[in-house]
Amino acid sequence: MTETSPLILQADASGIATAAALLTKGALVAFPTETVYGLGADARDGGAVAAIYAAKERPSFNPLIVHVPDVATAQRYVAWPETADILAQAFWPGPLTLVLPLLPDHGLSSLVTAGLPTLAVRVPAQASAKALLEAFGGPVAAPSANPSGRISPTTADHVLQGLGGRVAAIVDDGPCSVGLESTIIGLDPDPVLLRAGGLPSEAIEAALGGPFHTMASPPENEQVTAPGQLVSHYAPAAALRMNAQTARAGEVLLGFGPMTCDLNLSETGDLHEAAANLFDCLHQLDKLHRPIAVAPVPTHGLGRAINDRLARAAAPRP
Repeated sequence: MTETSPLILQADASGIATAAALLTKGALVAFPTETVYGLGADARDGGAVAAIYAAKERPSFNPLIVHVPDVATAQRYVAWPETADILAQAFWPGPLTLVLPLLPDHGLSSLVTAGLPTLAVRVPAQASAKALLEAFGGPVAAPSANPSGRISPTTADHVLQGLGGRVAAIVDDGPCSVGLESTIIGLDPDPVLLRAGGLPSEAIEAALGGPFHTMASPPENEQVTAPGQLVSHYAPAAALRMNAQTARAGEVLLGFGPMTCDLNLSETGDLHEAAANLFDCLHQLDKLHRPIAVAPVPTHGLGRAINDRLARAAAPRP
């Protein structure tokens, strides 16, 4: 793949128009959402979607999330049960992805779904993302804009450092406010948590009126049913160790709450702040080329998703 420096576009009318035009031509455009920066391509264009997999070096069995500007657009592609209506009314636009059965004649590339009969779809809350989706006028497939398995990007610079010239343009709208990928709920037919993320499970339970099933990561060699289910994912170059009270010799310590450490996710123990800081802190520590120890993080609220990302980052590499 020949690489040239990507265009760095501002999240203004001119930058959004340029980004939409590039998507129309089949190019890859990285753009911000409230969760992380996504690597976008026209979800109807098989060649453009294939370019996402090539740029990320992402396994083709790992499906992608399609981003749309509103519920009505989502309903063009997927069956829409009552539970989807409940969740969409409560949390869209926002950091929630729904996995729903594809409609006949949906017109999307089969690469988007990795051949599955379902589609992961989301309406992002970031104003610049919505503006881009509306300007483009079509569904945008967009996994996180980073090399597959590595730390997710929450700034334009993270995208530039990770993908460089593999992307035609990057829309720079500053750091992501949520900082964790979306929560993924499958609805075929009953709700099941496929990936913890930027929307706490407790909020979803409140909207549904009770608890719902959680699907564990698929065992090795079993089919992935949603993005973010690979055991090893979100990983820095060096080893990562969780639930560390102190750093061992040679390690750097990523803290949580009031403590002595090299970097702190949140000195006050705020899980929303910790989520927003997680990937940026990992990027910063990864540049030191030393093993990373991470202090314990509570497992309630957004802590569940933080611990999910850390566990995958700490998992043995394939």
